[in-house]
Amino acid sequence: MSAATIAPPPEAADPSVMQPAALAAARAEFDAIDDAVHDLLMRRAGLSAQLAAHGMKAGGASFRPGREAMILRRLLARHQGPMARGTVVRLWREVISSSLRQQSAFSVAALAGAEGLARGHFGLDTPLRAHPSPARVLAALSAGEASVAILPAPADGDEREAAWWASLDAPRLQVVAALPILLPPGQGQPSALVVAAFAADATPADRGLVRLERAPDTSRGALLAALAGAGLTPRRLILAAGGARALAEVEGLLRPDDPRLAALSAARPTVIGGFAEPVAEDAPGAAPG
Repeated sequence: MSAATIAPPPEAADPSVMQPAALAAARAEFDAIDDAVHDLLMRRAGLSAQLAAHGMKAGGASFRPGREAMILRRLLARHQGPMARGTVVRLWREVISSSLRQQSAFSVAALAGAEGLARGHFGLDTPLRAHPSPARVLAALSAGEASVAILPAPADGDEREAAWWASLDAPRLQVVAALPILLPPGQGQPSALVVAAFAADATPADRGLVRLERAPDTSRGALLAALAGAGLTPRRLILAAGGARALAEVEGLLRPDDPRLAALSAARPTVIGGFAEPVAEDAPGAAPG
Protein backbone atom coordinates (compact mmCIF):
# COMPACT_ATOMS: atom_id res chain seq x y z
CA MET A 1 0.00 0.00 0.00
CA SER A 2 1.41 3.38 -0.97
CA ALA A 3 1.78 6.26 1.49
CA ALA A 4 -0.92 8.16 -0.38
CA THR A 5 -3.52 5.55 0.51
CA ILE A 6 -2.72 5.21 4.22
CA ALA A 7 -5.74 6.34 6.25
CA PRO A 8 -5.08 9.00 8.93
CA PRO A 9 -5.38 7.89 12.55
CA PRO A 10 -8.99 8.13 13.85
CA GLU A 11 -8.18 10.95 16.26
CA ALA A 12 -6.96 13.13 13.39
CA ALA A 13 -10.47 13.16 11.93
CA ASP A 14 -12.25 13.52 15.27
CA PRO A 15 -13.10 17.21 15.86
CA SER A 16 -13.45 16.53 19.59
CA VAL A 17 -9.73 15.73 19.88
CA MET A 18 -7.52 18.82 20.21
CA GLN A 19 -4.87 18.99 17.52
CA PRO A 20 -1.21 19.67 18.38
CA ALA A 21 -1.31 23.25 17.11
CA ALA A 22 -4.48 24.04 19.06
CA LEU A 23 -3.07 22.39 22.18
CA ALA A 24 0.12 24.42 21.89
CA ALA A 25 -1.90 27.62 21.52
CA ALA A 26 -4.03 26.77 24.57
CA ARG A 27 -0.91 26.05 26.63
CA ALA A 28 0.61 29.36 25.56
CA GLU A 29 -2.57 31.14 26.70
CA PHE A 30 -2.49 29.26 30.04
CA ASP A 31 1.13 30.38 30.51
CA ALA A 32 0.24 34.01 29.73
CA ILE A 33 -2.65 33.91 32.20
CA ASP A 34 -0.46 32.32 34.87
CA ASP A 35 2.17 35.04 34.38
CA ALA A 36 -0.47 37.78 34.63
CA VAL A 37 -1.94 36.27 37.82
CA HIS A 38 1.55 35.88 39.29
CA ASP A 39 2.38 39.50 38.44
CA LEU A 40 -0.73 40.68 40.28
CA LEU A 41 0.00 38.47 43.29
CA MET A 42 3.53 39.88 43.49
CA ARG A 43 2.12 43.39 43.20
CA ARG A 44 -0.35 42.64 46.02
CA ALA A 45 2.42 41.22 48.21
CA GLY A 46 4.51 44.31 47.54
CA LEU A 47 1.68 46.54 48.69
CA SER A 48 1.36 44.51 51.91
CA ALA A 49 5.09 44.80 52.48
CA GLN A 50 4.85 48.56 51.94
CA LEU A 51 2.11 48.85 54.56
CA ALA A 52 4.20 46.87 57.03
CA ALA A 53 7.38 48.85 56.30
CA HIS A 54 5.68 52.20 56.82
CA GLY A 55 3.91 51.08 59.99
CA MET A 56 0.52 52.04 58.58
CA LYS A 57 -1.11 49.53 60.95
CA ALA A 58 1.09 50.26 63.94
CA GLY A 59 -0.84 50.07 67.17
CA GLY A 60 -3.74 48.28 65.52
CA ALA A 61 -4.60 44.73 64.62
CA SER A 62 -3.32 43.53 61.26
CA PHE A 63 -6.07 40.92 61.26
CA ARG A 64 -9.25 42.66 60.14
CA PRO A 65 -11.88 39.93 59.89
CA GLY A 66 -14.63 42.28 58.79
CA ARG A 67 -12.53 43.68 55.96
CA GLU A 68 -11.59 40.13 54.90
CA ALA A 69 -15.25 39.06 54.93
CA MET A 70 -16.18 42.00 52.70
CA ILE A 71 -13.43 41.09 50.21
CA LEU A 72 -14.75 37.55 49.92
CA ARG A 73 -18.39 38.63 49.75
CA ARG A 74 -17.52 40.99 46.89
CA LEU A 75 -15.61 38.32 44.98
CA LEU A 76 -18.33 35.73 45.45
CA ALA A 77 -20.99 38.20 44.30
CA ARG A 78 -19.13 38.86 41.03
CA HIS A 79 -17.97 35.29 40.43
CA GLN A 80 -19.04 33.58 37.21
CA GLY A 81 -18.08 30.51 35.27
CA PRO A 82 -17.32 26.87 36.09
CA MET A 83 -14.80 27.42 38.90
CA ALA A 84 -16.40 26.41 42.21
CA ARG A 85 -17.07 29.19 44.72
CA GLY A 86 -15.27 27.16 47.37
CA THR A 87 -12.14 27.20 45.21
CA VAL A 88 -12.31 30.99 44.99
CA VAL A 89 -12.56 31.23 48.78
CA ARG A 90 -9.62 28.84 49.33
CA LEU A 91 -7.43 30.74 46.88
CA TRP A 92 -8.14 34.11 48.43
CA ARG A 93 -7.86 32.83 51.97
CA GLU A 94 -4.29 31.79 51.17
CA VAL A 95 -3.59 35.16 49.54
CA ILE A 96 -5.10 37.12 52.44
CA SER A 97 -3.30 34.99 55.02
CA SER A 98 0.00 35.53 53.24
CA SER A 99 -0.52 39.28 53.49
CA LEU A 100 -1.44 38.95 57.15
CA ARG A 101 1.81 37.10 57.90
CA GLN A 102 3.74 39.84 56.09
CA GLN A 103 2.24 42.51 58.29
CA SER A 104 2.48 40.83 61.68
CA ALA A 105 3.81 37.83 63.57
CA PHE A 106 0.50 36.02 63.27
CA SER A 107 -0.23 32.61 64.81
CA VAL A 108 -3.23 30.50 65.76
CA ALA A 109 -4.27 28.43 68.78
CA ALA A 110 -7.02 25.92 68.07
CA LEU A 111 -8.89 23.20 69.86
CA ALA A 112 -7.61 19.78 68.80
CA GLY A 113 -9.74 18.57 65.93
CA ALA A 114 -10.23 22.04 64.44
CA GLU A 115 -6.85 22.15 62.69
CA GLY A 116 -8.31 21.60 59.23
CA LEU A 117 -10.82 24.41 59.63
CA ALA A 118 -8.08 26.68 60.96
CA ARG A 119 -5.73 25.87 58.08
CA GLY A 120 -8.51 26.41 55.56
CA HIS A 121 -9.10 29.93 56.85
CA PHE A 122 -5.67 31.12 57.98
CA GLY A 123 -3.50 29.34 55.43
CA LEU A 124 -1.21 26.34 55.36
CA ASP A 125 1.90 28.31 56.36
CA THR A 126 0.47 30.14 59.37
CA PRO A 127 1.94 28.84 62.66
CA LEU A 128 -0.72 26.81 64.45
CA ARG A 129 -0.76 24.92 67.73
CA ALA A 130 -3.58 22.61 68.84
CA HIS A 131 -4.62 22.33 72.50
CA PRO A 132 -6.69 19.67 74.26
CA SER A 133 -9.33 21.91 75.84
CA PRO A 134 -11.02 25.29 75.27
CA ALA A 135 -9.47 26.57 78.49
CA ARG A 136 -5.98 25.78 77.20
CA VAL A 137 -6.73 27.46 73.88
CA LEU A 138 -7.86 30.65 75.60
CA ALA A 139 -4.89 30.52 77.99
CA ALA A 140 -2.54 30.47 74.99
CA LEU A 141 -4.29 33.53 73.58
CA SER A 142 -4.21 35.35 76.93
CA ALA A 143 -0.50 34.60 77.35
CA GLY A 144 0.33 36.06 73.94
CA GLU A 145 1.33 32.68 72.54
CA ALA A 146 -1.17 33.08 69.71
CA SER A 147 -2.80 35.97 67.86
CA VAL A 148 -6.23 34.35 67.75
CA ALA A 149 -8.03 31.34 69.23
CA ILE A 150 -10.36 29.03 67.31
CA LEU A 151 -13.09 27.30 69.30
CA PRO A 152 -16.24 25.33 68.43
CA ALA A 153 -19.35 27.36 67.77
CA PRO A 154 -21.68 27.41 70.81
CA ALA A 155 -24.54 24.93 70.85
CA ASP A 156 -27.55 24.29 73.05
CA GLY A 157 -26.76 22.05 76.00
CA ASP A 158 -22.99 22.62 75.99
CA GLU A 159 -21.49 21.24 79.18
CA ARG A 160 -19.31 23.43 81.36
CA GLU A 161 -15.99 22.85 79.58
CA ALA A 162 -17.50 23.04 76.10
CA ALA A 163 -19.41 26.23 76.97
CA TRP A 164 -16.24 28.34 76.78
CA TRP A 165 -18.31 31.42 75.98
CA ALA A 166 -19.97 31.28 79.41
CA SER A 167 -16.72 32.33 81.12
CA LEU A 168 -15.03 34.30 78.34
CA ASP A 169 -13.16 37.25 79.85
CA ALA A 170 -14.92 39.95 77.83
CA PRO A 171 -14.27 42.66 76.79
CA ARG A 172 -10.57 41.78 77.12
CA LEU A 173 -11.18 38.79 74.83
CA GLN A 174 -13.91 38.89 72.21
CA VAL A 175 -15.33 36.87 69.35
CA VAL A 176 -14.31 38.54 66.09
CA ALA A 177 -15.08 36.06 63.27
CA ALA A 178 -16.90 32.86 62.34
CA LEU A 179 -15.64 29.90 60.31
CA PRO A 180 -16.07 28.93 57.59
CA ILE A 181 -16.90 32.11 55.71
CA LEU A 182 -18.63 30.02 53.00
CA LEU A 183 -21.10 27.63 54.60
CA PRO A 184 -21.48 24.27 52.82
CA PRO A 185 -24.90 23.38 51.42
CA GLY A 186 -27.32 22.52 54.19
CA GLN A 187 -25.22 24.07 56.96
CA GLY A 188 -27.02 27.00 58.50
CA GLN A 189 -24.55 27.97 61.22
CA PRO A 190 -20.76 28.38 61.44
CA SER A 191 -18.65 25.52 62.79
CA ALA A 192 -16.26 27.62 64.88
CA LEU A 193 -15.68 31.10 66.23
CA VAL A 194 -12.47 33.13 66.32
CA VAL A 195 -11.55 34.91 69.55
CA ALA A 196 -9.01 37.74 69.78
CA ALA A 197 -7.85 40.48 72.12
CA PHE A 198 -9.59 43.23 70.14
CA ALA A 199 -13.09 44.01 68.91
CA ALA A 200 -14.64 42.89 65.63
CA ASP A 201 -14.79 45.43 62.82
CA ALA A 202 -18.22 46.08 61.37
CA THR A 203 -19.56 45.03 57.98
CA PRO A 204 -22.99 45.59 56.38
CA ALA A 205 -24.19 42.22 57.74
CA ASP A 206 -23.05 41.17 61.21
CA ARG A 207 -24.19 39.20 64.22
CA GLY A 208 -23.54 40.34 67.77
CA LEU A 209 -23.16 38.06 70.77
CA VAL A 210 -24.57 38.92 74.20
CA ARG A 211 -24.16 36.69 77.24
CA LEU A 212 -27.06 36.72 79.66
CA GLU A 213 -27.52 35.51 83.22
CA ARG A 214 -30.59 33.31 83.32
CA ALA A 215 -32.66 32.98 86.48
CA PRO A 216 -33.88 29.41 87.14
CA ASP A 217 -37.47 30.28 86.36
CA THR A 218 -36.73 32.26 83.17
CA SER A 219 -37.91 30.50 80.01
CA ARG A 220 -36.36 30.68 76.58
CA GLY A 221 -39.43 32.53 75.37
CA ALA A 222 -39.10 35.14 78.12
CA LEU A 223 -35.47 35.81 77.18
CA LEU A 224 -36.36 36.14 73.50
CA ALA A 225 -39.18 38.54 74.38
CA ALA A 226 -36.82 40.60 76.54
CA LEU A 227 -34.31 40.87 73.70
CA ALA A 228 -36.97 41.96 71.25
CA GLY A 229 -38.37 44.42 73.78
CA ALA A 230 -34.92 45.96 74.11
CA GLY A 231 -34.81 46.59 70.37
CA LEU A 232 -32.45 43.71 69.63
CA THR A 233 -33.44 41.24 66.92
CA PRO A 234 -32.53 37.75 68.14
CA ARG A 235 -31.30 35.27 65.56
CA ARG A 236 -30.54 32.45 68.02
CA LEU A 237 -30.62 31.83 71.74
CA ILE A 238 -28.21 29.22 73.10
CA LEU A 239 -28.60 27.75 76.57
CA ALA A 240 -25.70 26.10 78.38
CA ALA A 241 -26.26 22.90 80.32
CA GLY A 242 -27.68 23.74 83.72
CA GLY A 243 -29.34 26.85 82.36
CA ALA A 244 -27.33 29.40 84.34
CA ARG A 245 -26.20 31.36 81.30
CA ALA A 246 -27.55 32.01 77.83
CA LEU A 247 -25.93 33.36 74.69
CA ALA A 248 -28.00 35.58 72.43
CA GLU A 249 -27.02 36.00 68.80
CA VAL A 250 -28.56 39.23 67.50
CA GLU A 251 -28.52 41.25 64.31
CA GLY A 252 -25.63 43.71 64.18
CA LEU A 253 -22.55 44.24 66.31
CA LEU A 254 -22.95 45.75 69.77
CA ARG A 255 -20.71 47.92 71.89
CA PRO A 256 -20.55 47.29 75.64
CA ASP A 257 -22.15 50.69 76.22
CA ASP A 258 -25.02 50.17 73.77
CA PRO A 259 -28.03 51.90 75.43
CA ARG A 260 -30.36 49.05 74.44
CA LEU A 261 -28.62 46.79 76.93
CA ALA A 262 -30.04 48.82 79.80
CA ALA A 263 -33.43 47.19 79.23
CA LEU A 264 -31.76 43.81 79.89
CA SER A 265 -30.12 44.83 83.17
CA ALA A 266 -31.89 42.09 85.12
CA ALA A 267 -30.07 39.52 82.96
CA ARG A 268 -26.69 41.27 83.45
CA PRO A 269 -25.88 41.41 79.72
CA THR A 270 -22.23 41.13 78.62
CA VAL A 271 -21.23 41.74 75.02
CA ILE A 272 -18.70 39.08 74.05
CA GLY A 273 -18.13 40.19 70.45
CA GLY A 274 -19.61 39.28 67.12
CA PHE A 275 -18.81 38.29 63.56
CA ALA A 276 -19.51 38.96 59.91
CA GLU A 277 -22.31 36.73 58.67
CA PRO A 278 -20.98 33.83 56.59
CA VAL A 279 -22.14 33.35 53.01
CA ALA A 280 -24.39 30.35 52.38
CA GLU A 281 -23.27 28.23 49.44
CA ASP A 282 -26.87 27.30 48.67
CA ALA A 283 -28.32 30.78 49.17
CA PRO A 284 -30.44 32.22 46.32
CA GLY A 285 -28.17 33.43 43.56
CA ALA A 286 -25.28 31.28 44.75
CA ALA A 287 -25.24 28.95 41.77
CA PRO A 288 -22.23 29.34 39.46
CA GLY A 289 -22.82 31.95 36.77
